[in-house]
Amino acid sequence: MQYLPIGRHSFDYIRQNNLLYVDKTEYSYKLITEGSIYFLSRPRRFGKSLLVSTLKAIFEGRRELFEGLWICQHTDYNFEPYHVLHFDMSKSNIETPEKFKRSLDIQVNLQTIA
Repeated sequence: MQYLPIGRHSFDYIRQNNLLYVDKTEYSYKLITEGSIYFLSRPRRFGKSLLVSTLKAIFEGRRELFEGLWICQHTDYNFEPYHVLHFDMSKSNIETPEKFKRSLDIQVNLQTIA
């Protein structure tokens, strides 16, 4: 029996721990292969972080996480790995523009070190 991933928004954690995942990789694939610019606006707790985490895993080339999902079964997507910069805005201080800039600078510096 698969457990619900309550409070989890990391695609790799959900897949590696066999938690329940509703396969939306068809839509992720369409985002990657169709169109050019998207604005993703969704309510709180509605899957934005999980979507970004899924896209990150795709672009990092982590094919093993997608075995059995739509993107592997219905496409010939090659999962070529790219370097991914992922900024978690929930950890940013947005009290003032200056504090936000400092928070963003810290995340940029951490990403370039990794």
